Amino acid sequence: MNRLSLARALPAVVARPGLWPTVIRQWWRLVPGDWWRRPPFLPVPAAEYVRFRLLTQYGDNEHAPDAADVVNYLTWCRSLPQR
Repeated sequence: MNRLSLARALPAVVARPGLWPTVIRQWWRLVPGDWWRRPPFLPVPAAEYVRFRLLTQYGDNEHAPDAADVVNYLTWCRSLPQR
């Protein structure tokens, strides 16, 4: 998966401002705590985790995430109780 494939889901998320806080919260939950110590030195989820999630969702770790699936995931995360 590349950034372009994830960027296809961006308009669907941008169109739902109610999900923006959930996006930020989930992003930081998925980013390794020491992201600044390892290349690419950006706050991005571990590639292994992303491949695993794509494999379990689509059966193919190169499948681009569908915008509807991203929105459904974020909506589900928002519905969970906050700690």
